[in-house]
Amino acid sequence: MQHVQNKEANVGLVIAVAILAVLTAAGVTVYIKVRRLSESLLGTPDVTEGINRIRENVSTTPKSVSGMTRLMEPQIKRDFPEFVWEQFKRMSERVLVSALCAITTEDIYKLDREASDEVRQQVQVRIDSNEAAGFTEHFDEIRVHQTEISNYVKRDGRCVISIQSAVEYFYYKSASGKLISGDKEYKKQTRYNMELVYIQDIDMLDNAGIGSAVGTTCPNCGAPVRSLGAKKCEYCGSYVEPVNIKVWKLQSFHEVDYNHI
Repeated sequence: MQHVQNKEANVGLVIAVAILAVLTAAGVTVYIKVRRLSESLLGTPDVTEGINRIRENVSTTPKSVSGMTRLMEPQIKRDFPEFVWEQFKRMSERVLVSALCAITTEDIYKLDREASDEVRQQVQVRIDSNEAAGFTEHFDEIRVHQTEISNYVKRDGRCVISIQSAVEYFYYKSASGKLISGDKEYKKQTRYNMELVYIQDIDMLDNAGIGSAVGTTCPNCGAPVRSLGAKKCEYCGSYVEPVNIKVWKLQSFHEVDYNHI
């Protein structure tokens, strides 16, 4: 009887060893396949190293922007001959960077002096909202890679130039000196949209959709003035009082994401 029990025990041990050997072999096979797949996809057999490489690449590769400057700039200059894109490009970048710095420091006075009242209000609301929620947003080591005109439209008494910038920074949130979200190790690459607005006719803003924004005529000969920023009639040469009541202003900025494009 004892002999039979020993024999059964030995059989069980052999089966257990066989199962372990199969599992080990399967594990080794899977491990080898994973390393091969990792090397094929990530350029290294070490999965962790591969993932870190991807994060590093994502954090250092600037986002592409919707660049329509070559197409839109001539259209804008036909309406506003004195428009200088490089000037407004630099201004928009300064205002954007200063807005992010103001949010980080929770100090509205960090805003660039060229920031409009609308941008100031937008930044102040963001600061107040963060304060109420009990955290601070940080935008550190900000760098603007590229800024382009993405669109130009004339509607409801306004001329609107949409601007898009590719931006990078370290982004994170903190509360009571502790990190609650974000990343201090890898930079975030993102895009921002901004609106540069020229108010042409204040009445049309209150009556959106009534008539065309280009509706003024020369007081001398009655010819239509087709160039929005014109100060001289192209037909008789007489002086034309510009209908625009304000200069170009950067009225808003927002990060481009799936919910807000």
